[in-house]
This record gives sequence, structure tokens and C-alpha cells, in this order.
Amino acid sequence: MSRNYMHMAQKLSRTARAAKKARDLREAKTKRRTTMRAENQKKRREAIAKGQDIRGKDYDHNSKRFVSVKTNRGGHGRGTKKYNTK
Repeated sequence: MSRNYMHMAQKLSRTARAAKKARDLREAKTKRRTTMRAENQKKRREAIAKGQDIRGKDYDHNSKRFVSVKTNRGGHGRGTKKYNTK
């Protein structure tokens, strides 16, 4: 059974939502994140051109390969707060 139905938006006030949106955007625009995003897009295009099936996978910048979304975003089983990237 799919667990997608469990995703619920955070219950934030209007001002808190605006502040979070600004924080998230500021983080997404950092040099490190834009470089990682560009690398991810390039790797995905290359993998698709080679005929690899990467559906449901994310590029992991630490292991330099495609892994499942669950593994990559979950910090490889160690949680996102304990898992520090390079």
C-alpha cells in the first residue's frame, strides 16, 4: 500500500508560512545547492540517455550514484539531522 496519502502540510500561521518560504528559498539559492541541483540534472540526463531506469531514484552526492528516494532523503538510515554531507 502506498504511503503517499499520509503526507500532510504543516499547520503554520500565515506569517510563519511566509517566513518558512523565505528561508527555504534562501537555502535553495545558495551556491552549494545550485551546484548540486545542476549536477543532479546533468546526471539524470546522462543516465536517461544511456537507457538506465532511474524512476523513483535520486542522485546521491556522497556515494556518487543513484539510490532510492527513501534512502537518500532519509540520510541512509541515520536520519537527516545526524547525516552530515561533505
